[in-house]
Amino acid sequence: MSSTLQKILNLKKKSSLQELTPTPPPKPTALTPRRISLLFPAQPTPEGSGVIVHRSIGSPSLHTLTPFLMLDHAVVPTANGFPDHPHRGISTISYILSGSLLHEDFAGNSGILHAGDLQFMTAGRGIMHSEMPLPSDKDESGETQPNEGLQLWVDLPVGRKMCEPRYRDLRSEEIPVAGEEGVQVKVINGVSYGVENVRDVAYTPVWYLDFILQPGAKVRQGIPTGWNAFLYIISGTLDIVDGQSGEWKRAKKHDLAALGRDESGDSFGARVGVGEQKEARFIFVAGQPLDQGVAQYGPFVMTTREEIMQARSDWARCENGFERARNWESKAEKRRRSLC
Repeated sequence: MSSTLQKILNLKKKSSLQELTPTPPPKPTALTPRRISLLFPAQPTPEGSGVIVHRSIGSPSLHTLTPFLMLDHAVVPTANGFPDHPHRGISTISYILSGSLLHEDFAGNSGILHAGDLQFMTAGRGIMHSEMPLPSDKDESGETQPNEGLQLWVDLPVGRKMCEPRYRDLRSEEIPVAGEEGVQVKVINGVSYGVENVRDVAYTPVWYLDFILQPGAKVRQGIPTGWNAFLYIISGTLDIVDGQSGEWKRAKKHDLAALGRDESGDSFGARVGVGEQKEARFIFVAGQPLDQGVAQYGPFVMTTREEIMQARSDWARCENGFERARNWESKAEKRRRSLC
C-alpha cells in the first residue's frame, strides 16, 4: 500500500471517529478556587402527588443557572410520587440515593431504578411518563430505607428542542469510583482523581460527581473552563473555600453553592465542616452554558413565549410529538386509581 493511500485512509478513519465521538469538554488548566457567587438553602416546594421537594435551582433564590433549570431533592412516601405527566424541551437526570423508582412512558418503555442508579432522559419534542416509588427496601439492620433521590433539569440547545425522545439508564455498578484517603467520588460523568468517565449522556455537556468526605479530609476538584458549576449538600456539613475572599464558607444539608465563572478560578476546594464528626456527602455538577432564552410553563421549557403556547396546544390536542399520549395511562396510575 502506498504511503499516499495510507494517509488518505488514516484521514478518513480520523474523520469518522470525530463524527461519532462527542467533543470532550475543556479540561481545567489551573487549580485556583472559584468564588462562591451564591450560597443558599433549598426551598420546600410541593410537587407531584403529595410530595414535598427541596428545590434549589428553579426557586426564587436562583431561577436558572444555564444550562441548569431545576434541581429537586425529594424523599417520596411509597403512596405518593410523580404520576403521569408530560415534558418538552428539556433533559432530566434522575439519581436514586436510596429506595427504588418505577419509570413508565407512553412509548412502552419501563424499568426500575435502584439505589445508586441514574436515568438520563431527553424529552425533546414530547414525552409523557410517570415516576413512582416502589415499596421501600430494607438495609442490613432491617430498617426501611426511604425513597430518596435527586432530579436535575438540563436545558436543551435550541436546535435540539424538538428532537426525538431518548433514554439512557446508568447502573450503579457501571460508575467508576475514585479518590484518596478520606475522599470517595463516584465519577458519574466527568474527570476526577485521574479517572476520566465522559459519556454521551445529554446533548448539553455536563459533569456530575458524587463526593463523600470523612472528617479531616479535603478535596480540590478541577472545573472545565467557562462552565457554570455548583455544589449541593446531600448530608452533613461542608466548608467550601471562597476564591474571592480566601475564607471558608459553611454549607449545610440542602444548601447549594453556585460557583462564579466570570474570573480565572478553575477549581473548588472543600472539607468537612471544622468541628464536625460526621461525613459529608455532596454532588458537584458543571455544565456548558447555553446562549439562548428560557421560556417555561410547568413541564415545558422552550426559548420563546410563542413556542410555549404551541407546546401547550400540542399537548392538549395530542399532536406534534404527543400523539401517543392520547388515551395512554401508566400501569402505576391504573393501580393508584383502583385503590382510591
